[in-house]
Amino acid sequence: MTIIRWLGVLLIGLTGSSNAAMPTPAHRAPAQPPAAESPGDQGVETRIAAVVNDEVISVADLRSRLRMVMLSSNFPDSPETRQRIAGQVLRTIVDEKLQMQEARRQNVTATDEEIKKAISQIEKQNNMQPGQLDEVLKTHGVDRSALIDQLTASIVWAKLVRRLVAQTNAVSDEEIDDALKRLKESANEPQSRVAEIFLAVDNPQQEDEVRRLAERLIEQMKQGARFSAVAQQFSQSPTAAVGGDMGWLRPEELNSDLAKAVTQMRPGELSPPIRTATGYYLMLVLDRRTGRSGASEEETVLHLVQVVFPLPPQASEAMRRTALADAANTKATAKSCAEMLKIGKEKGSPQLSSEGRLRISQIAPAMRNIVAGLEVGQASQPIVQKNGVGVIMVCEKTSQNSTLPSRDEVADRLARQRAENLARRYLRDLRRTAFVDVRV
Repeated sequence: MTIIRWLGVLLIGLTGSSNAAMPTPAHRAPAQPPAAESPGDQGVETRIAAVVNDEVISVADLRSRLRMVMLSSNFPDSPETRQRIAGQVLRTIVDEKLQMQEARRQNVTATDEEIKKAISQIEKQNNMQPGQLDEVLKTHGVDRSALIDQLTASIVWAKLVRRLVAQTNAVSDEEIDDALKRLKESANEPQSRVAEIFLAVDNPQQEDEVRRLAERLIEQMKQGARFSAVAQQFSQSPTAAVGGDMGWLRPEELNSDLAKAVTQMRPGELSPPIRTATGYYLMLVLDRRTGRSGASEEETVLHLVQVVFPLPPQASEAMRRTALADAANTKATAKSCAEMLKIGKEKGSPQLSSEGRLRISQIAPAMRNIVAGLEVGQASQPIVQKNGVGVIMVCEKTSQNSTLPSRDEVADRLARQRAENLARRYLRDLRRTAFVDVRV
């Protein structure tokens, strides 16, 4: 587990899928958001929102997914918000239907164990007890099947794409050599760690709707919605699964329009909608670092241990004081990383307490300032986080030559890019041959 995840706001990280926008059938009007819910509106719930080949999406299905999206994205649950995002959410459900239909055709399934593992991971990330996620969904009026459907589509789609990638040629040594050469030539250029939200525009009829959605997402994020959570639910790029994080990039590794915008932005700044040939992008600059010589530069690698004393979202002041006291006691008593890990297992959260090795440039800026000043064997002051109170100890500091990625890392990056392109074309072909009847 990385420092970035340690510092991240742990929310219900509902798994995003690389869904592309649904083309509006020529014989139908574009999907309109459903009317706002009202007491006793049972007849509307049973209406059909869309038909995808021979399967129905009901208004009840759409409304349940809307509640789940607003819960995970921290959007205000209001009739206005539901109306603003309903069209995009419906397209996402349609794409998931197409993915699951293709999986059945290819005899690809998501096992009960895979679903349970995905749910368990969500609960662990949110410091929930086993089974607590069901209660959270029920409290917010979210049908559990909405989550199961989304997880199932994500799992089977990943399997389908892996199967397709396996049928293509492996990344060649020549491709890796060319990529490494370009990286070395640009090693002294500044790098930006960026995150993206991609909204596809597949035909002219979608232009205004997608642009308005991009503007609405910006409004919600300016009002406090988390970029990573919004990316997980709305982005149609494979990076949605990791909150849109694209990692460290040089300008030439981005689309020219995106690179121009990113180089002019400050860390923490969110871009306006950026139109490219394929759709709209929202870009967030997470951090920036100056260029360095890939041939001789050395970077510190830290071996870290963190202990976290968890706090529920609505923790009382007494619970906060107890967690702070436990963290302070850990700082005072732990004399080694082994002792820290033992405390984490016995008194802290086994799921959140962890260890790992990271380059200092990989650590989130807020945490980087803390750990950089610690000596080996020294524990930090208690760090108040969204999910609890943590203490970090540096176990070891080493220097590593070159910040350039290894051949294996470059190969993995090229393979991921190839998989993303194949996945996008795969879904586009499914949409082109599907019968989609939007009725809401």
